[in-house]
Amino acid sequence: MTGYRSRSERAGRALLIGFCILVFAFLVLPILAVVPLSLNPGTFLVFPEAGLSLRWYRTLAESPQWKHAFGNSMKIAVATTLIATPLGTLAAIGLAHMRSRSKTLIVAIITAPLVVPVVVVAIAFYFLFAPFGLVNGPVGLIVAHTALAVPFVVIVVHASLRGLDLELLRAASSLGAAPTTVLLRVLAPLIAPGIAAGAVFAFMTSFDETTVALFIAGPEQRTLPIQMFEGVREQISPAIAAAATLLVIASTLLLGTAELLRRRGERSGSAAPDVGA
Repeated sequence: MTGYRSRSERAGRALLIGFCILVFAFLVLPILAVVPLSLNPGTFLVFPEAGLSLRWYRTLAESPQWKHAFGNSMKIAVATTLIATPLGTLAAIGLAHMRSRSKTLIVAIITAPLVVPVVVVAIAFYFLFAPFGLVNGPVGLIVAHTALAVPFVVIVVHASLRGLDLELLRAASSLGAAPTTVLLRVLAPLIAPGIAAGAVFAFMTSFDETTVALFIAGPEQRTLPIQMFEGVREQISPAIAAAATLLVIASTLLLGTAELLRRRGERSGSAAPDVGA
């Protein structure tokens, strides 16, 4: 009977692994299809291809429009990360210490940009920023992207705080440390992996965002996703596939980095000494 149960468990595990592989292939293979298309030597997107070439990657590197769009995306994403990371971290710390009944409502408000359709958010930002002259400028785009990125930072940092022994903070305060010292020299190092992971998500949110940028950004703030969108609308070029391939690689590396940082934060949180004991 035990042997039959073990064989049944192995069969069920193998079935589950096979199902997971099928789901993974269903999600990933369409994304990976752009990789061979980016190596197309011809002028049009053709599959299967007659050969392989890095022609369109050279086009990305030499084109002023693509370089300008990439530079704009980097500048806006870095600025968004530098603003959203401390804001989201402080909000997560405040929520972790909050015992009020309104905590659920506050969390719902902070995470609302993740639930509301992006088109609705973009229209709301447009009508909110237009009277203040923040449309067609970098400031409005950075503020909008920050509002979209802060919820990701809050969620990731708040998850890091769940495994933290708050007695460590009380012990530091009882030894005479000022609140700022406790925050910067005790709390921040303990949740540093979570903060770094939140910063990665904030950067990705801004760098890959398209809909809000279409409403807020001006001609001089054309980002890489907007450049790709305009290329698809006006003329489908293999350069778009090359840019998409680079975005897929960058997103994969950043997501892998965020996951490693999250796991490191969980290990460091579980290994923290219990001062209360």
